[in-house]
Amino acid sequence: MTQTSENVTWLTQEAFNQLKSELEYLEGPARTEIAKKIEAAREEGDLKENAGYHAAKEEQGKQEARVRQLRQLLERAKVGEAPADTGVVAPGMVVTVAFDGDEDDTLTFLLASREFATSDIETYSPQSPMGSGVNGKKVGEDAHYELPNGRPAMVKILEAKPYQG
Repeated sequence: MTQTSENVTWLTQEAFNQLKSELEYLEGPARTEIAKKIEAAREEGDLKENAGYHAAKEEQGKQEARVRQLRQLLERAKVGEAPADTGVVAPGMVVTVAFDGDEDDTLTFLLASREFATSDIETYSPQSPMGSGVNGKKVGEDAHYELPNGRPAMVKILEAKPYQG
């Protein structure tokens, strides 16, 4: 998973390899595909009213933005181990919290960069209000953070385990 400090993003070897693979695909086969789509649409004639051309150019723009994002992330990346199972919340851990200390009202999520969001488990960024509130806290401690509307909130850390993928 990832742990971000000011200029460094810590990645497991598996996460680094996954992002590098995505970058290689986007810089190679995906670029070729989108160039072919643009060329085919261009051959259809008038570009002002050519929806296929405009859609392909928009897709190309999104793809190139992702390439820049991945390059920047990988340039700053340091490859390391997954977090240790110490009961201290850190990026790369699955965290269970109780809202306002009510152990019937809980949420379990992965604390990680959005690059690792999966459909298996909800993901919160370490920079999100809750993510920054729980980061570094120990099991049993309360974490205070500010909601987007400015109101204070509190959760109790019930569990923090390394993500097993």
